[in-house]
Amino acid sequence: MKGSCLCGAIEVSTADQANVDVCHCTTCRRWGSGPMLAVHCGTDVVFGGKQKPTTYQSSDWAERGFCSICGTHLFYHLLSSDEYALSAGLFQQEASFEMSSQIFIEQKPDYYDFANETVTMTGEQAFAHFSKHDN
Repeated sequence: MKGSCLCGAIEVSTADQANVDVCHCTTCRRWGSGPMLAVHCGTDVVFGGKQKPTTYQSSDWAERGFCSICGTHLFYHLLSSDEYALSAGLFQQEASFEMSSQIFIEQKPDYYDFANETVTMTGEQAFAHFSKHDN
């Protein structure tokens, strides 16, 4: 899969993915004024183009990346495992995505809902689930 930021200065490529996962945490919602719709790509991510992503360490365990020219949100990056969750909107030509899960469901505000049937996890459940994969 190939995608880019809004201005095209940063390009990204990764293996084909089928699932979009949703994070309702307060940090994701503050960052993008809504939940993050993410494509989990693991470590198989290559950035190219004229510009390198600018990063911001948003927690002890992760950083977020964006384009310093157009402001497009690019990724959530887990530092310990070097895994990336890329913003689904980077891949405009991909029509085969399916929403598969929602995390931090207890932090989702009441003013929106998704109709999709998905796996849902609280923040505590998500940390427990993903920490099993780090070992």
